[in-house]
Amino acid sequence: MSGDSSKSIRPLPPALQKVAIEELNEVPSRVESDVATLKEWLQKQPHICACLEDQFLLSFLRGSKFSLEKAKQKIDRFYSLQAVIPEVFNEHRLADDPQVLEIIRMGVILRIPLDKEDTGPAVTIIRAGSYDLSKFKFQDIIRVGSMFGEIMMLEDDNASVSGYLEIMDMSGVTGANLFALQPQLLSKFSAYADEAMPTRQKGIHFINVPKAFEVSVSSDPEAIFERVPKQYLPVEYGGTKGTMKDITTAMEAKLSSYRDYFEDCQHFGTNDKLREEPTNLNPEESHFGLDGSFRQLVID
Repeated sequence: MSGDSSKSIRPLPPALQKVAIEELNEVPSRVESDVATLKEWLQKQPHICACLEDQFLLSFLRGSKFSLEKAKQKIDRFYSLQAVIPEVFNEHRLADDPQVLEIIRMGVILRIPLDKEDTGPAVTIIRAGSYDLSKFKFQDIIRVGSMFGEIMMLEDDNASVSGYLEIMDMSGVTGANLFALQPQLLSKFSAYADEAMPTRQKGIHFINVPKAFEVSVSSDPEAIFERVPKQYLPVEYGGTKGTMKDITTAMEAKLSSYRDYFEDCQHFGTNDKLREEPTNLNPEESHFGLDGSFRQLVID
């Protein structure tokens, strides 16, 4: 490994470093060599073409609590499971795709900036009822969410160390929104998020739940403030950290800075014909069968 690869690993702020050591088995003096080991393994896998950026690989090590074997399995799944969700992972997954930009500008997904010294999970607001169902499919929204999920992996230390929280704003959600949910896709993507993404979900909080849905969704609107300080939220939600428009403008600029990464992603993936050993996806553990095809989840 060339000596300059260390420059691409961001040092953690002291408080987050403490969390990583205590909860993720991170040994700061070994991080660089752990990343190098994972990179060398990937370069020897004929069936995987992957992003080899140090910070990207480090997120998989943190997401696997520094078990190298688990990190290898996760990164393999990350690319092999994307291939079976073509509705999301396709040629529209680019930083300058007009539809992607339109969804960002509508503020369907809002990434909430935390204070520098905060060690809590990253926070995203999802405004489930805020998009035009006649114009966008649920898969289009998930595509944008997946792109910011990857940006989070690459640059959000809170997300890679402490996980992430989602605030699901149900304002304006109707039966039509639920009907548009594409249950098969929702199951596939949930399995992908759970089995392949290195960042861990730490909870979903529902707010502004319409009366009709209160039976099926438990929501204590104030409970979220035990986890997320109110001032972090946009002005429209009673916070002090700028408006939704400020957030979407920042998100659009952020996505633009990842143009090259998402162009490269079009070429990343796995080719099972080139696999040297049978896939180590245990069908019992995975929602996906051995061939990578999705096994129907039983949804109550």
